[in-house]
Amino acid sequence: MPDRFTLQDPRYQYPAPPFPRQPQSPPGLAGDMQPAPDHGEESYAGFGRLSGRKALITGGDSGIGRAVAIAFAREGADVAINFLPSEQEDAQDVISLIEAAGTQGFALPGDVTDEGFCRELIAAAVDKLGGLDILVINAGRQQTRPSIAEVSSEDFDKTMKTNLYALHWLAQAAVPHLPPGASVITTASIQAFEPSAHLLDYATTKAGIVAYTKALAEQLIEKGIRANTVAPGPFWTPLQPSGGQTQDKVESFGQQSAFGRPGQPVELAPVYVLLASQEGSYITGEVFGVTGGKGVT
Repeated sequence: MPDRFTLQDPRYQYPAPPFPRQPQSPPGLAGDMQPAPDHGEESYAGFGRLSGRKALITGGDSGIGRAVAIAFAREGADVAINFLPSEQEDAQDVISLIEAAGTQGFALPGDVTDEGFCRELIAAAVDKLGGLDILVINAGRQQTRPSIAEVSSEDFDKTMKTNLYALHWLAQAAVPHLPPGASVITTASIQAFEPSAHLLDYATTKAGIVAYTKALAEQLIEKGIRANTVAPGPFWTPLQPSGGQTQDKVESFGQQSAFGRPGQPVELAPVYVLLASQEGSYITGEVFGVTGGKGVT
């Protein structure tokens, strides 16, 4: 893995396309990706910024959630991760990495498209962690569809429930448990600002996440709780080869960024750490773009 602390040209720090075609069934597994994503397994070093903190991360088995879980643990937090039962293999790797960092890791499998489960998930996280002061709502669904005619009601409903309804259910259940100083972090996308034609439902939910988080931030600061959202651009995660992009686009994924490559999940982790930590004490209601040069407006 590259040494992230040595001065280097960021354009060449990680692999660039072309990548091999690699179709997977959704939601996909990080272990089956070529090249392997860097979630910080070997490259993230912590500095105690989250010592004693208690975090729940949805979609914590792979991609962005996995990188955030590793970073939080190495910064001193106990971490519970949620994932689908089919992602158990990736999730167990993450739990092992959390425990290797010297903190507690808890695996809480289940489907966040179910309202009842979302409420149970918050209760379970509070019980296992002994409280909750960081909530990262990150689990997402993205399936490419070439035409509006091919976005079925079932498709639309599942994307809405995964990306937006779950956000509401989880936040609503968590707020009574969050103390002053706590942080809520959501994951939006550049798609909220530059929607792609083939991602109608996904882009719609990501715009909704931005609006919801900004409104939530105004409410929660009255309790001393901050809420922010991160808007990534093209990042190399299982979301892409498992139906989030066509295989043609997987081959050239990230090529159109200013860097000529996709971002690696570990390159997002420091932003989540900042927003979770006391170093981000004057940041709320913000959208942090990490887009490879595209910006968010």
